[in-house]
Amino acid sequence: MLALIQQGESVGVLYGKGKKPVAKLVPMEKPKKKRPRKFGILEGKASVVFADDFKMTDEELLGLK
Repeated sequence: MLALIQQGESVGVLYGKGKKPVAKLVPMEKPKKKRPRKFGILEGKASVVFADDFKMTDEELLGLK
């Protein structure tokens, strides 16, 4: 069964006398490369105000570090 999935085939899992479909095994997709987030994409559309003592860089806030 795993050999079929590795070759790109989907495999259905059936259950009971009536062979009711209960699951479908499909090949995993390769993860997409993440593009860097652009700063200023909402400029003029939204605003955010942080407290003066807020100590986090933009990169840390967006999970880029």
